[in-house]
Amino acid sequence: MPDIVVMFFLLGLLAGLVKSDLAIPKAAYDTLSLLLMLTIGLKGGMALYGNLGWSLVPELLAVAALGALIPLVLMPVLRRLVRLSPADSASLAAHYGSVSAGTFAVALAFADGRDLPIGAEVTLYLVMMELPAIMVAIALYRRYKGSDSGEALQGIWHETLTNRGVILLAGGAVIGAMYGPMEGANVTDLLTAAFHAVLALFLLQMGLTAAETLRPIPWYHWRLLTFALITPLVLSLAGLTVGLVLGLPTGSLLILTALAASASYIAAPAAMRTAIPEANIGLAMLAALGVTFPLNVMLGIPLYHWLITGLA
Repeated sequence: MPDIVVMFFLLGLLAGLVKSDLAIPKAAYDTLSLLLMLTIGLKGGMALYGNLGWSLVPELLAVAALGALIPLVLMPVLRRLVRLSPADSASLAAHYGSVSAGTFAVALAFADGRDLPIGAEVTLYLVMMELPAIMVAIALYRRYKGSDSGEALQGIWHETLTNRGVILLAGGAVIGAMYGPMEGANVTDLLTAAFHAVLALFLLQMGLTAAETLRPIPWYHWRLLTFALITPLVLSLAGLTVGLVLGLPTGSLLILTALAASASYIAAPAAMRTAIPEANIGLAMLAALGVTFPLNVMLGIPLYHWLITGLA
């Protein structure tokens, strides 16, 4: 059977598709997303406690390079095959080069539940992939428009680096690495013990939101829907290849593969609204949250694990 947290996503998806009055208040959803990202950061930081070293630098640079490469590859695909405008192509490239914290959380829970070895640095993958992807996509769009405003670019850097996801993930990782699993246990134990419960409720809301983007299914966007179904599988192979070259342990390899296959629906939309106001964020949400996120959560992560196991 699927992991129990995935069943909460399916419950939300079903409730949304049948037009139930089930709803999670926005304030509660905001709290859940804050708790989820902070806990992910803390868990990663505590794992890094006493394990920080220069040996991590090549691995993190390789992960960042993967995040930067994905928009470069996807931009022409979106322009020529999916036939989107330059603004929407850059926006989609940023969303798919960036990563999904929700997918990361599900992959982490999946790996934890099977006692797969996980490197202490996996939480850093989120930031290392997200920032280069967003900035490369913006640079591609500005090059297309012939615009290179340093002042505007500086503002985008600020927007990207200070969004709540980056602040909570990076801040939580720093706090966890400073205090470790023992010294801060009076706070961290409460948050880490509730991780799966918070994730379950978060996925319930994600199911409701995904159903909203798919009701009714916009078949006239069939090119985009096809892209959202195929691209995660192709990108997962890129993540898997990088992980194998780096010699990552099985759990880290699964998480990197899932991240490469994921698409952002938190950080990237916020950055794109500021950087490319002409882009239709609804198209990105339809693809990232309506198709790619459910695909990864329900089928992708078990498939990537099966593939990794077969290669082992």
